[in-house]
Amino acid sequence: MSPKTVSVHEAQQLLQRGALLVDIRAADEYAREHIAQARHMPMETLAGGGSVPAEVAIFHCRSGNRTRLNAAALGACAREAYVLQGGLDAWKQAGLPVVADAAQPLELQRQVQIVAGSLIVLGAVLGAAVSPWFHALSGLIGAGLVFAGVSGFCGLARVLMKMPWNRRAAAAAGG
Repeated sequence: MSPKTVSVHEAQQLLQRGALLVDIRAADEYAREHIAQARHMPMETLAGGGSVPAEVAIFHCRSGNRTRLNAAALGACAREAYVLQGGLDAWKQAGLPVVADAAQPLELQRQVQIVAGSLIVLGAVLGAAVSPWFHALSGLIGAGLVFAGVSGFCGLARVLMKMPWNRRAAAAAGG
């Protein structure tokens, strides 16, 4: 059964009646910012046949896109399932409190986007200003992104995971 969509205010009413709020985002996203009463259960866990320890569950991600895309799998995780419309972004927009830890590193996906974008721009600028050979840098990064999209393996993400700021966060999380 596909979960029903609820607004932030409807979700608050359900929470007052004992519903469980479930954050389906990755651990790095949750560590940086989350709704205080939300329980972290990554989508990978739930999609693998997991269930939530409550009869009524409200699932959310950052913007609502992941919960909508995974609605069928999420609907099977609770007797009565809901999706928070607009996710964490809508929660914050409504002026409701969140737990934020700016000391945690940016989400790995955002780090990849920042580094890849910067290297592409650097290759284009150096290619125009110094030598056309620098355009190869932009081409290599672009090819790496295509490969990551097709194969599911991102070498840049693997390298970034080993950076000191990301290792420190993993150790603090117990992983």
